[in-house]
Amino acid sequence: MTPETHLREQVCLLAKSMFDRGLTGGSTGNISARTPDGGLLVSPTGTSFGRLDPARLSRFDVQGRLIDGDPPTKEMPLHAAFYDTRSSAGAVVHLHSCHSVALSMMPDANEDDFLPRLTPYGIMKLGRVKLLPFFLPGDPAMGEAVRGLAGKRSAVMLANHGPVVAGKDIEAACNAIEELEDTAKLAMMTRGMNPRGISDTDVQRLITRFDVEWDG
Repeated sequence: MTPETHLREQVCLLAKSMFDRGLTGGSTGNISARTPDGGLLVSPTGTSFGRLDPARLSRFDVQGRLIDGDPPTKEMPLHAAFYDTRSSAGAVVHLHSCHSVALSMMPDANEDDFLPRLTPYGIMKLGRVKLLPFFLPGDPAMGEAVRGLAGKRSAVMLANHGPVVAGKDIEAACNAIEELEDTAKLAMMTRGMNPRGISDTDVQRLITRFDVEWDG
């Protein structure tokens, strides 16, 4: 099995795992990963995470030209923005996960620090998450908004839409976006209950101990 064949199967396996657990439904969500030669594998437009075909993934070369597979997701500008501004990005995942979307609709949602500091893992895997405004699906302005962050965030939340996370590889990106949804779920479950979060002192200890990328 070639490295690219393995990556194709891994993309589809992880996407199906998220679909099977209800993290994104129907034909929602999209996923991409860097190939060993510097190109991209991308989920095709209108496809379901539960039924991706490794052989039909959209294949881009290192110049960004579609060279094989089905037409890509309409959210390509969003994916490209992460790859262009974050040299460490090896994969990007976008879901329509319910709890994070619900949290984004709350009137007191923090635009610069979207996730409350409830567990160490949300801090360790995501750093600070930027809440972006609502855009129409497929609007290239989403990519421009990500570019405007100048590579300082590995994760953003699209208001009323869903999270987008870049990771060093496909497994890291999937683990991080699942942590984002889990933290949002905890936040919604405990909303109005005044839960005890992690103190600023302990946040700083986590940042130092685990070398967390932390913008501000």
